[in-house]
Order: sequence, then structure tokens, then C-alpha cells
Amino acid sequence: MQTNTYPDLSNFFAIGINYKKTDAATRGLFAIGSEQYDSAVSQAETFGLGSFFILSTCNRTEIYGFADNARQLIHFICSQTRGDETTFNNLAYIKKGREAIGHLFNVGAGLDSQILGDYEIVGQLKQAVKFAKERGCINAFLERLVNTVLQSSKEIKNETPLSGGTVSVSFAAVQYIKEHLDDCAARPILLAGTGKIGRNTCRNLVDYLGARNITLVNRTEDKATRLAAELGLKSAPLSTLPQLAAGSDIILVATSAGAPTILKAYLENKGPKLVIDLSVPSDVEAGAASLPNVTLVNVDELSKLRDETLKMREAGIPAAHAIIARHMGEFEAWCRMRKNAPLLNIIKTRLNEIAVIHQREFANPQTRCPYIAAEQKIQQVVNNIAGKMREQDQPGCYYLQAIVDFVRSDRNGG
Repeated sequence: MQTNTYPDLSNFFAIGINYKKTDAATRGLFAIGSEQYDSAVSQAETFGLGSFFILSTCNRTEIYGFADNARQLIHFICSQTRGDETTFNNLAYIKKGREAIGHLFNVGAGLDSQILGDYEIVGQLKQAVKFAKERGCINAFLERLVNTVLQSSKEIKNETPLSGGTVSVSFAAVQYIKEHLDDCAARPILLAGTGKIGRNTCRNLVDYLGARNITLVNRTEDKATRLAAELGLKSAPLSTLPQLAAGSDIILVATSAGAPTILKAYLENKGPKLVIDLSVPSDVEAGAASLPNVTLVNVDELSKLRDETLKMREAGIPAAHAIIARHMGEFEAWCRMRKNAPLLNIIKTRLNEIAVIHQREFANPQTRCPYIAAEQKIQQVVNNIAGKMREQDQPGCYYLQAIVDFVRSDRNGG
């Protein structure tokens, strides 16, 4: 699906929905898991798509890629999810060209996250692009763009307070537990799902709550077993989930199963329960929230937590924007050079032809320079022309200028 031709940036789009206009339930309708991603890739060509990737997290579902128009991408993304196009169109944002590029920089920096500066987005972005690249959906433009976004994000993390402190969805869950339950470290805790968010949540429970009475469950059992062994916790088979849920005071769910993992029946008349659902779509059956013994909290409620860390992060926003502007400028310069590459190749080919004729017909045999010297001069001329194109962005007149520069350098002996 990849192409080596330079793409038209006016056909590059970032289209999606996020937490700003949708609740977790609505976002769940458009969430795309790994199995859906495989299906999407296999059908992409029938929608006329080649280079794209999909970023689906608890905060957003977005598609970045090249298309003839926005409708093409919207039709594609909705065909792969449970949501309908009318709902999507009413809630979606559509960005193209430079605006789409800038949006990805902001997303990668955590500036667009539900919890400002949430650095978990970086791992999610890397995984989304890796998934697409392994399936042949990332062209040179997208690869360079994402690499530049990640460089910018790393610099922002290292040089500004934007991602400072310990605030993320997984940490917000631990904060919520600490603020709402007494003696929380000693209570029996069930954590279902040991993917990235589940692992981070588990480590936060151990590090910040001092909790040890934690049982881990995962669809792939050995992942839960390994994490439990690493942290000195317990693990159990998925088949024991109903019994574990009944016997736990605190239940955290991050399975991203696409269907409820924790059912209402597991919790009914089983004593007070705090259930924290970290997944989109929801991993807890909707009816569980109506049980009098259950307090159900989702990612939207967790994102409302505010503390001094977030105030500190807000102070880093101007510096983050400045870093993004610099990296965007470098990326745009690279884009211009990629756009000029065909012309530079033509110039180099023609100069080689001129060099052969010039040396054969006009040069003195005693002073004729070896052809390798001509090659060095040609490359120097091409580099000079490339520099002028980069600075002035007016490539049309440089073919003739290159010939003049080459002939002049040859007459001057250097």
C-alpha cells in the first residue's frame, strides 16, 4: 500500500471524535481494537485508501491519512465500528494539510489529552503506527511525520513541566480510590486487564497506595502471571472472574474487550463495590451502575480531578507550543525538499550529460579534469540549488542557474 511518490499535502487529513464533544459511551461506538484494525486494513483498498493509521484510545478515535476527500475517510472509519455516519459527522472534527499536521503534534505532546500532559498517549501513538506499518499502511511522509512528532514530544517532556508529576488516567484512578475509601491499601482489589493502562494502574496501586492484596486477571493468562510475579501479587484465570468480582471491594477494569467483562450479576447483593472502568468502550455492563451497592466511575469522571500538578503543567503550555513550532518548521522544510527531489534529480542528470560533452569537446586534453572531479562539482552545485530552494521556495528558475554555476565552477578550476 505504500508509495514512494511525494503526496499532495492538501489531501492529508486528521479526522476524529474525542472527549471534548462526546461521552465515553459515544466514543465506545467508534472505538477500534486490534482485531478491528486488521479487518480495516484488509478493506482499506476498497475504499481507495493506502497510507493511514488509526489512533483509538479512551479519549479519542482518529484516522490520519491521505484521501481524495474527508467523506472517504469518514465512510471508512464508520464501516469498521458500531457507530453510524450521521452521529460521527455531527460530532467529528476534520482537519487537513498543515492544520492536520499541527493537530498530531498537539496530540503527541499531550496538549489535546483529557488530562493535560497525559504521557500515555505517546505509547498509544507508537503502537498505532507500528500496527499500521507492519501492515504496509505507512508511507515515507507518515513515518517522518510521526518520528518528528515523537521527537517534539520527548523534548517537551524533558524541557517543560507539561508532563511533570504523576497525573494520567491510571494515576487518577488511584487518586480517586485514595480520596473515597478508608483503609484502601488493605482492601481486596481485582484488576482485570494487564495491557499498558492496566500495568500502569497496577504499579500505581502498589507504589502510591502500598496495596498488596491485588489479584490480576487477563485474557492471555501468562501476561497476568508475569506481572503478578514481578510485583509480588496474585493472578487467577479469567474463568474465576465472577467469584473474584464478588469477593473484591475495589474492581478496576482495563480489558478493552469490546464487550462487558464485569457483568451486573457478578456484583448484585455482593456488598459495597467501587468499580473503576478505564476502558472505551465500557468493560462493565451498563446495568451495574443501578445497583445500590455499586459506585461506578469511568474515564470521563476521572478526568475531572484537579490538583497542583495540573496547575504546574498549564504553566508549560507556551514552551510546549514553541517547541512544536520549531519541529513543525523542520518537518515542513523536509516536505519542501521532498517535493523538489524530482527536479533536483533532473538537474543532476542533465549536468552529468553536460559534463561529458563539455569535457569531450571543449576542455584542453592536458588540463582535462578526471570525471570524478566533475561528479563532485555536480553534487556541490545540486546541494547549492537545494539550499536555495529550501530558503526561497522558488524552484522554477533553478535549472538554468545550475547550468551556469556548473560551467562557471569548471572554468574557474574548482
